[in-house]
Amino acid sequence: MGSEIELTLSPQGAEFIARFEGFRAEPYFCLAGKRTIGYGHVIRNGEGLSHVTEGEALDLLTMDATREAAPVRKALTRQPNPHEADALISLAFNCGGNAIAKSTAVKAFNAGQWATASDAILIWDKIGGKTSKGLARRRKAERQLFISGAYE
Repeated sequence: MGSEIELTLSPQGAEFIARFEGFRAEPYFCLAGKRTIGYGHVIRNGEGLSHVTEGEALDLLTMDATREAAPVRKALTRQPNPHEADALISLAFNCGGNAIAKSTAVKAFNAGQWATASDAILIWDKIGGKTSKGLARRRKAERQLFISGAYE
């Protein structure tokens, strides 16, 4: 499975994720209660990040997105178009690559069921079992990106 599949975040995809994450130069606690900085980078033990520039934050985002995309890439049996890849990577960045690798979205994509795959993106809109307006908005944008390539 997936060894010849490429799943790479484009510069447009990184900007897409960054718009949803929002930039913070100083550490803060995200909704999951984790120390975070930049564009949603969870600060790991020993990193000691106390301030980042937007450029540094974009580098961290790209590194994190690449890490979260790895299990999704391994689960794919079809090569996604660049905009489909960016949508899947955005979803993995936000929800975790291991979870998305096992998701209906990936399974349907592999089966060539694009409508089911795109609709399955929408179910990842909950925090603590409750629908989040912000996540619902992001999932709709990821679905639209997956379907049409619109990076809006």
